[in-house]
Amino acid sequence: MALRYDPAKNLSPEVLAKGESWLGEEIIRLAQEHDIPLYKDPELVNQLMRVETAAEIPPELYESVAVVLAFVYRLDQERRPGA
Repeated sequence: MALRYDPAKNLSPEVLAKGESWLGEEIIRLAQEHDIPLYKDPELVNQLMRVETAAEIPPELYESVAVVLAFVYRLDQERRPGA
């Protein structure tokens, strides 16, 4: 599962890509190759699999996805020079 959030373009995060089996493995490989943080939450992934690709997430998933975004934000802050 890959999410994208650009507050200038979207009201909420959107599902960028999703996949199971080999496609899921490819998403993970590409994320690692491009130094994109990975977060594991199988229950959230199951819920997000029901959301269409390129669609914004529904309000009932805001809180769960906010936890993921906070994780990514913390990693981003730790990676910045001088952090």
